[in-house]
Amino acid sequence: MTCGRRHALALPLIFAVACLDPHAAASQANNTSTRFVATPAMELPDYLRPTVDPVFGETFTRITKPGPLGNRVACVKDYCSHRYSSAQAWNADQSLLVITNGCNGMCFLDGHTYAPLLKRDRSGECEWHPKNADLMICVQGQRVSTWAPRTDREDVLFDSKDYHDLHFGPGKGNPSRDGSRIAVRALRADGAEVVFAYDLNLRRKYVDIALGQLPGDNDNCSISPLGENILCIQELANGTEQAVIFSIDGALRQQWTQHHRPGHGDMTVDADGSEVYVGISKSDPDRFQVIKRRLSDGKVTSLMKYGEASHASLRALGKPGWVFLSYGGNPDEVSARSEMAPYAREVVALRLDGSGEVRRIAQTRSIDFDYRSETHASPSPDGTQVIWSSNWGVPGGFVYDFVTLVDWSEGPKSN
Repeated sequence: MTCGRRHALALPLIFAVACLDPHAAASQANNTSTRFVATPAMELPDYLRPTVDPVFGETFTRITKPGPLGNRVACVKDYCSHRYSSAQAWNADQSLLVITNGCNGMCFLDGHTYAPLLKRDRSGECEWHPKNADLMICVQGQRVSTWAPRTDREDVLFDSKDYHDLHFGPGKGNPSRDGSRIAVRALRADGAEVVFAYDLNLRRKYVDIALGQLPGDNDNCSISPLGENILCIQELANGTEQAVIFSIDGALRQQWTQHHRPGHGDMTVDADGSEVYVGISKSDPDRFQVIKRRLSDGKVTSLMKYGEASHASLRALGKPGWVFLSYGGNPDEVSARSEMAPYAREVVALRLDGSGEVRRIAQTRSIDFDYRSETHASPSPDGTQVIWSSNWGVPGGFVYDFVTLVDWSEGPKSN
């Protein structure tokens, strides 16, 4: 990969910096934990060719491209990426990686080489089982099931004529961290919209929680990491998004009435054993800060100051204590404002303990254009791989997926 004059001139708004020597840039980055780090111009890496990030020193690989990839796997002409930041892209042993956005089905890649392996035509919502590497948990129509992508075997766990239009979230649902429980949103036979917990091991459905009793329209619901609570996001007519937390037995535990405090986030178990929701606040007094909020009592802790963080992911279940953040924004604006978190078009890992310790992972070079061009970084279960999306500096251009390898044996890079 080269840092050519032609490429730099083609992208004046993105990389208004001189091309940097990789070793000098990496040395600079290692001493700038509280400083903005410029992004050198860089040509798009070749498909499936490992490349070294010239600033942070991590190896990363472009894993999608337009058109056929092989083994019946093919991408559309505009984008080809993993589903979302809070959705796990890898299975439990990281042997498989799933691509769903802009692929011609559910497209499964080798979890380490990223070579295309197989395509499945599958509807409904499926998420990886966090413990069983062979299985996904799927919700569709009237059914909850487990499904093995390699063999295409499905085992139906719940099928009831009393409920229809079942959803896993929709879109933002995850199983409990042991894979035993999920939250299912559904329409009951009498027309009521409800959510209920379902235990996959015991094949037990918990009580209906009526969503019609809440203000606004339901956007999504998810089971908590320990499987004891359900977090629902409600959107009001004025655009305010509130969070409501129930026990799986239907008791109302918390109602956070502030808009997105937090939002675009994910849940985990904190060091003290409490369940927390981590994301980006869009309300005072911590507007546009990264915060964590305890499900039990709503206590808020600020983790990172005002900045351009857009999504938070806690899918590294085997590496607790870290949240993986996607940052957008304009580098010129961020570098000029010392009161802001010094990250623009980056993926970073941030400690949840409030210390502010950061490991900088990737410079994405993705210009804000539309939803598809957002980075949506998501780590593998052990945190050694992070998948992220980028239009590589071309507004409206193809949105590729990349994977960065993270070597934690060296200790966190404060950068």
